[in-house]
Amino acid sequence: MQHTLVMTGASRGIGRVAAEHILRRSDHAHLLVVARGASGARLAAELGAGGHAVSHVSADLGSLGSVRSAATAIRDRLDRGELPSLRGFVGNAGTQYTNALTETPDGFESTFAVNVLANHLFVRLLQDRFVAPARIVITASDTHFGDFRHNLGMVPPPAWKSPDVLVRTGAFPEPDTAAGGRTAYATSKLAAIYLVHEYARRLPTGIDAVAYNPGFVPGTGLARDAGPLTRFAMRRVLPLLALTPFATSSNAAGRYLADIVLGTTRAPTGSYVDRGRADRSSPESYDLRREGELWEAAERFTAASAAGAEA
Repeated sequence: MQHTLVMTGASRGIGRVAAEHILRRSDHAHLLVVARGASGARLAAELGAGGHAVSHVSADLGSLGSVRSAATAIRDRLDRGELPSLRGFVGNAGTQYTNALTETPDGFESTFAVNVLANHLFVRLLQDRFVAPARIVITASDTHFGDFRHNLGMVPPPAWKSPDVLVRTGAFPEPDTAAGGRTAYATSKLAAIYLVHEYARRLPTGIDAVAYNPGFVPGTGLARDAGPLTRFAMRRVLPLLALTPFATSSNAAGRYLADIVLGTTRAPTGSYVDRGRADRSSPESYDLRREGELWEAAERFTAASAAGAEA
């Protein structure tokens, strides 16, 4: 039976590979890609070559008003029968800045807004349109462990604070530095896992939520806002690590993501999937108090953005 999968972050790297795998391996999937501006139409045309069912909706994930408009458009298309039943959401888009001072139009710190709040708003606005069995997959990161084994010392550990602090710029020491930006990134990925645990508890039976860790994937666009030396290393030097157990190639990481979306990888709701298998995330990532606190805050932040847009 035809079904719709909504996906962010499908234009390059892991997401592009995953999208191609999904379309090749599932004749019944209608892939709806979320992308900024005219790039969405171009991406849909490229992925749809050969007769695959692909459409797009435009959104700037750094603007919750834009995310809300995109999710509303998807709901409307589902209700009009222009799209088959909704069976999945893949929140693969992510960003990392060279500081922790970049602010969205809503006044939120950009890393937290894109990596956490945008996904949450999509999930909540599409929640009542999912048809079971359905699966929500959020791309996380093993940087949330904060140790050398998982990130080779390249990313500081997460520094959890009240969500009301994390959502604002300057939440971490030296916020104007790359270290501040990386701390914001690791912390946002810990937050994503917290929300996946909440989705597993709160969403109706048959709508599963899974966090996916691709491992360290050099050569992606994640560091596109970094300085020239870092960008050169990410593109030319660090990809060699994909030949070792310390890193994952884009092709492998994209295939793993497609496996989760398509259900090839067994992962009960609330799981953390480390590349090709369900595993335990960090001890810090299992904290009921933080999970509940973050849920409540994410609800407030996304509702506040709607009120501001309507004012």
